[in-house]
Amino acid sequence: MSSPSLPIRIAVAGAGLIGQAHLGAIAASPCCALSAIVDPAPAAEALAARLGVPLHRTLETLLARDRPDGIVLATPNALHVPQALACIEAGVPVLLEKPLATTVQEAEALVAEVERRGARLLVGHHRAHSPIMAKARQVVDSGQLGRLVAVMGSATFMKPDRYFAEGPWRREPGGGPILLNMIHEVHNLRMLCGEIVAVQAFASSAARGFAVEDTVAINLRFASGALGSFMLSDTAACGRSWEQTSRENPAYPTCEDEDCYVLAGTLGSLSVPTMRLRTYPGAEAASWWKPFEAGVVGLVRDDPLARQMAHFADVVAGTAAPLVTARDGLANLRVTEAIAAAARQGSLVELCS
Repeated sequence: MSSPSLPIRIAVAGAGLIGQAHLGAIAASPCCALSAIVDPAPAAEALAARLGVPLHRTLETLLARDRPDGIVLATPNALHVPQALACIEAGVPVLLEKPLATTVQEAEALVAEVERRGARLLVGHHRAHSPIMAKARQVVDSGQLGRLVAVMGSATFMKPDRYFAEGPWRREPGGGPILLNMIHEVHNLRMLCGEIVAVQAFASSAARGFAVEDTVAINLRFASGALGSFMLSDTAACGRSWEQTSRENPAYPTCEDEDCYVLAGTLGSLSVPTMRLRTYPGAEAASWWKPFEAGVVGLVRDDPLARQMAHFADVVAGTAAPLVTARDGLANLRVTEAIAAAARQGSLVELCS
């Protein structure tokens, strides 16, 4: 298949909040153009008219009548696997929003098909395109921290009552922060610290009393031997979350003095995303009785959704392999399911590779 010429025609299936974020990224892209919207909801008609593109009620209609160069699937989670398979069958590259699937079993079937066909599928873990994450990973890989031994993380924020009133399904199992929010954190932690091989967790629903958790304490063991602790809560009036510290999404106010990750090694530590770095000049100086050399790692901030769309254009053109593969999406889902199981069972859950 020859590479598409510019502009690359991208269709978006699903015109909800995340779908509209992708529409904005396409509009701002110098190399992409929106070709169509796919959504059966009545509101999508007005949106397509405003943007001057065709509206298709079904993905099948789009693929049959107006096949794009690439497609963004920002549809409900239960549709991810069947719709991705339909796009693969049609030979259309896909940017598939996370999670890859609703279950590990479904995800495994999709990964097998992607790899069997050599399909171009990018999973929408957009933080993987964050320059903050890239710089933090560079610091870890450089050896400035020594051997990584511990990570402390948090995603603590307050979801208002209307969030649950507008989506009553969020009060039920599967609608809590483990499966909705933690999957983002899992990918970040895997990028920074390597593969997660075992988890423990305690979950509580004491604050809201819903059938689903609102607060979770998580322990993590990485393949390297490093250990991690993570606090997750969507009912905590606290600013230690990626959204409230990274300054990457203007929809959220910023707590500039807070961090959501602290990475600690034998020679130093890095706080993310303030990028405060504290290190000893060498192993002989590594002692709690000795002062740190302190500084801030410089970086350039940029919109990860825009960077993700630019990368997807390269994937569509065949000039780049997906940064976040289907197998990455499967690994993230496995860890998230393991955390939910550990919280439910009150036991250690080890992950198979």
